[in-house]
Amino acid sequence: MENFKIVTDSCCDFTDEMYSQYDVACAPLSVLYKGVLHDNFSDDARMKALYDGIRGGEMPTTSAVNPEGWANVMKPALEAGRDVLAICFSSGLSTTYQSAVIAADELKEFYPDRKVIVIDSLCAALGQGLLVWHACAKRDAGESLEDVAAWVEANKLNVCHWVTVDDLFHLKRGGRVSATTALVGSMLNIKPIIKVDEDGKLQSVAKARGRKAAMDTLARKVGEATDKDTVFIAHGDCLEDAQALAATIRERYGVRNVHIGYVGAVIGAHTGPGVLVVFYMGQKR
Repeated sequence: MENFKIVTDSCCDFTDEMYSQYDVACAPLSVLYKGVLHDNFSDDARMKALYDGIRGGEMPTTSAVNPEGWANVMKPALEAGRDVLAICFSSGLSTTYQSAVIAADELKEFYPDRKVIVIDSLCAALGQGLLVWHACAKRDAGESLEDVAAWVEANKLNVCHWVTVDDLFHLKRGGRVSATTALVGSMLNIKPIIKVDEDGKLQSVAKARGRKAAMDTLARKVGEATDKDTVFIAHGDCLEDAQALAATIRERYGVRNVHIGYVGAVIGAHTGPGVLVVFYMGQKR
């Protein structure tokens, strides 16, 4: 294995088992829920409880990783004589990337013989996770720190994120749509289709009439993928919908490997229950 450590932050929504399996270190964002501050999480039991709480009106708040949090994750690798590749949550959605840059600059003074490369993924959730997954595969194949970093930079905007949400009123509470839009959209059973754009920000691009039509739109987007071997799907406590979407893309497009996971606590606090997202490698967003 190449002598460098891949680190990321918890908005990649890997499970604890995935961090261990792929030898990735994680800097956690935070979520304040029911008066208790938690490290960001994505495990099934706590996610289900969180989404049930949101349905009942318990609204979490979130905070980014600060430079100290990044330094705490990077330092063990540097002290062990390993270089570091940090792949960070989109700067269009969080200050987490900027904090990683500050931490890396400070650590270079103490570890001048080590390399620390920090990349703004311009990705979120399991889209960020998909980018990290590919980076780990390249590292494990023996590619160098520089080569893996160059691949990530060259391909990060090829990670496509297509999103639909089930609750317009949750988007209204977060200030993402107006009260009128939420009311009229809900009355007409309108489901927005959202993507992550080239600036790493959420962009509403279309509308579908009903959940089934919205899911079909997500499936059709997978048909545009340049790599139909592996697709990641994330959900906000709507596992049956995620499984149905997975079955559709397997049958329709021959996708072989589908990983399904939760939209984690930090991102889920903003998207709400019922969010469904598909991630794949395309030619452009």
